[in-house]
Amino acid sequence: MFTLNSPRPMANSLRVLAALLGYPDARLRSHLAEMRDLLRDEGALSHSRRVELDTLMDTLRRAEALAAESSYVELFDRGRATSLHLFEHVHGDSRDRGPAMIDLGQTYEKAGLILAEGELPDYLPAVLEFVSTQPPREAKAFLGEMAHIFNAIFGALQQRDSAYASVLGALLELAGEKAQPVKPAVEEPLDESWAEPVVFDGCSSKGQARPGQVQPIHVVRKSNVASAESGAAS
Repeated sequence: MFTLNSPRPMANSLRVLAALLGYPDARLRSHLAEMRDLLRDEGALSHSRRVELDTLMDTLRRAEALAAESSYVELFDRGRATSLHLFEHVHGDSRDRGPAMIDLGQTYEKAGLILAEGELPDYLPAVLEFVSTQPPREAKAFLGEMAHIFNAIFGALQQRDSAYASVLGALLELAGEKAQPVKPAVEEPLDESWAEPVVFDGCSSKGQARPGQVQPIHVVRKSNVASAESGAAS
């Protein structure tokens, strides 16, 4: 039971959004009708947002398999602005990314979430699967901490006129945040390293000690880290 002051259950919606951000193979597209029903029945998203997601699902349903799959690869695997690997937006190729991956992966394992072979912990669909296991209030807080990354990807997808922007808009709505698309910066060459602050800083390598225990995730903005470092140096 939820009250007016508590978030609505959103586990099914998060799993549907995670699936929609996955590779649009035949298996995924065969479940689009079921996914549409889950979003409607849970009612965590507004009607207008569900209409946008319906448009994406209709596009995927009507597209030829090869066209849907090649469009997905071109959209999400050709640069950092639309990357679904969240550490790309925070660590880039810096050496901080490896330890962060290990820490997040251990958190998943302790929570009982086993990644598919070859799947990286910072892959947004995997992150959403993990968040879907949390109570609604904590799930909303986790999403809120990632809102600045969601807005960055949202802006990049809107710039490309992609229907996938509706998924990021839905995540921002579940987070209780306003969708404010960030204009993508000019991307540096992919072979150049660039560093940003730690994301998911609260993910302990200890993960969850027991079922039901909430594992906090903290996303740290660059401005906050810079201020802290400046204060420590003075």
